[in-house]
Amino acid sequence: MSLWTRITDALSALTSGESLSEVFSRLRTPPERSAGFAIAVIALGAKMAKADGHVTRNEVSAFREVFTIPPEEETNAARVFNLARQDVAGFEQYAERIAGMFGRADPALCDLMEGLFHIAMADGQYHPNEDAFLEQVAGIFGIDERRFKSLRARFVPDAAPDPYEVLGVTPDTPLSEIRKAWRAEVRASHPDQLIARGVPEEALKLAEKQLIAVNRAWEEINAGRA
Repeated sequence: MSLWTRITDALSALTSGESLSEVFSRLRTPPERSAGFAIAVIALGAKMAKADGHVTRNEVSAFREVFTIPPEEETNAARVFNLARQDVAGFEQYAERIAGMFGRADPALCDLMEGLFHIAMADGQYHPNEDAFLEQVAGIFGIDERRFKSLRARFVPDAAPDPYEVLGVTPDTPLSEIRKAWRAEVRASHPDQLIARGVPEEALKLAEKQLIAVNRAWEEINAGRA
């Protein structure tokens, strides 16, 4: 069964009048949880689009920053977006339910945040309201400020990314410890690790982008310490 078929089945199970946020309590185990991950990224992406005031932008093209979406499945992706955009439930309720689906501070929630950063940057701009939105979501997910700054440094080109922030270390950290942090990030970015955390195969481009960011940061730090 494809990811998008599982998503369609999950949406069909909602009864009339139920919020889309209800779906997350029903998708806690594999392989359903990968559908939950995809719905979470799209649904929070829709809420974020309202936060930055650009609700008319092409949501499917933004989601392609995260997912491989076959042309025949674009309607299903857009349906999730529209359900979330029209839902009266606030993004805080969505984030709480999603955190409950995975467990607070679960590594999959960092993957999900990376997906949201990709969507935020899909139009080439990072709006202050998007930053406030993502920081609040990260707090609900149990992601601390240091980790949030590390994630943001990988995606937001308001300045050259600080390689220390990307790896979640400081300039005072010994090089041996920085190397350990880099290797841990490389292991965490392996596609098999993402799949084990519940990230669908259709979103594995996240692994590629993670690896590029952490390797670039390590190379810059290592060259500067040579």
